[in-house]
Amino acid sequence: MELWLTYRQRRVKCGRCRSIVVELVPWAEPWVWFTHAFEDAVAYLAQRTDKTTVVDLLRVAWATVGAILVRVVGRKGPRDRLEGLRRIGIDELSYRRHHKYVTIVVDHDRGRAVWAAEGRNAKTLERFFEELGPERCGKLEAVTTDMAESYMSVVRRCAPSAKIVVDRFHVQRLVHDALDEVRRAQVREHQGTEEGRAIKKTRWSLQKNPWNLDGMDHEKLARVQATNRSLYRAYLLKATLCAQLDRHQPNVAREKIEEWIAWALRSRLEPFRKAARTIRTYLEGIIEYVRTGLSNGRSEGLNAKVRTITSRSYGFHNVHSLIALIFLCCSGLTLQPPHAYPDVSRFH
Repeated sequence: MELWLTYRQRRVKCGRCRSIVVELVPWAEPWVWFTHAFEDAVAYLAQRTDKTTVVDLLRVAWATVGAILVRVVGRKGPRDRLEGLRRIGIDELSYRRHHKYVTIVVDHDRGRAVWAAEGRNAKTLERFFEELGPERCGKLEAVTTDMAESYMSVVRRCAPSAKIVVDRFHVQRLVHDALDEVRRAQVREHQGTEEGRAIKKTRWSLQKNPWNLDGMDHEKLARVQATNRSLYRAYLLKATLCAQLDRHQPNVAREKIEEWIAWALRSRLEPFRKAARTIRTYLEGIIEYVRTGLSNGRSEGLNAKVRTITSRSYGFHNVHSLIALIFLCCSGLTLQPPHAYPDVSRFH
């Protein structure tokens, strides 16, 4: 159905600058071809379905959808997303090829994305703290992040009272990668020998948590223990550190992790010596994880959702359109179909 809306806008000449000013209308933004009701319908569908459905059903270009989302989020979103922040998570997301990134800040308490901007360097994060302001920066209690020194340096400078919490996933990733590096080196060294055959197809058994091991995994680990002491030592180093991260007493965790660092440094396994030096550098942030139990899990969970959103947003050549879609789907914004609004009939 085609609908024509006809209205004669009043035009006023300014007495000071002599320019012509056109009357604002209640059903559309200035210099926009779409009514608020139509834009709300576009945003409602974009929040719940894929690109093809939105474009085919409403017969608008996908780039036009992006511009509409920017206006709808600005009109219907909260005036200040940064109010009341206490514990936040910082992470980056790749959204296009050639290293195009978006930095996203998540509120741990509400589970929502509260800020996003293009880039993933210190200057990008400085913009967030500038918008937050010194007073609200002083109210931040904890900031979770990965081991990106660029982010940490900005947090220390702009929010010195906030505790930096190193994400557990990235700590465990260090030792898992070190274990896999040792395994590959042992496979190359003992290729074609009995020891090489004993460690064949042991990758996933070595990487699993102890409580996830089945009978076959236990058998493989027993063969590794009997035939390759270096690889089994690497497995024990990995499992021991993961167990220390499960502790609830920060002082005990600090003591045990320091013991683990000393063990790894004298293990004669270069990948673990390298991981131990990194863990020693970020030990305070790791202890804060034990103390608070915070991690970037919520940020990573939202990032998984955002990756789905970016796969739907191919065709957005403007990063602001992508950020608007992120806020539309991940900031707690609830939209209704246009017919659900009681005053929508006034504009038809």
